[in-house]
Amino acid sequence: MPTHDNSELALIDAAKRGDVEAFTRLVAAYRQALFRYLLTLSPSHADAEDSLQDTLINAYRYLETYDPRWRFSTWLYRIAVRNAYRNRPRQTVRIDGDEACELVDAEGDPLDQCAAASERENLWRSARRLLSGEVYTAMWLRYVEELSIRDISHVLGRSVSWTKVNLLRGRRVLESELDGRPEKAECEAYG
Repeated sequence: MPTHDNSELALIDAAKRGDVEAFTRLVAAYRQALFRYLLTLSPSHADAEDSLQDTLINAYRYLETYDPRWRFSTWLYRIAVRNAYRNRPRQTVRIDGDEACELVDAEGDPLDQCAAASERENLWRSARRLLSGEVYTAMWLRYVEELSIRDISHVLGRSVSWTKVNLLRGRRVLESELDGRPEKAECEAYG
C-alpha cells in the first residue's frame, strides 16, 4: 500500500469535486518528469508536448477512476504510457512486396544527429533502439523515475514477475551493447 501525502489526497479530493486549481497544483509536481519520459518516445519536442497535454486532459477527464491504492504518479504514468504509444507515429513503406519497414528520419533534428554520432555513449538512445516499447518503459520508470516494481507492473498492466524478468533482460541487452558484444539481438518483451 503506497503512502500518500495528506496534501496530495486533499488536492485529489478537491479536483474530483471540480476544483481546477487543485488539479493544476496536483499535476505540477509530475509535469516535468512526465514530459521528460514522453520526450524519449516522441519524434519531436512538439509531439512530446502534445502527448503530455493529452495525458493531463485524460487525467482530468477520468480523475474519478483514480484508485487511491496506487500512487497518483503511477496512475499518471499509466495514462502517459497509453497516450505515448497510441499517438506514436508509424511510418511504414512496402518495398517490392516485402514486409512493411518502419522509416526513421536520419536527416532530422540536428540534436538527434549529434546524439546519433555518439550513440554508444548514450544509454537511453541505445535502450530505445534495442528494447521493445514495454521493456524500455519499464527500464525508464525503474531507473529514471525510480518507481517500484509493483508500480511499474501496474503502469504496464503486467505482473510483478513479468516486470522483474524484463528488467533483467533489458539490463543484459544494454550490458551486452555497452561491452561491444553485438551478438545480442533486440530485446522483445518476455511473456
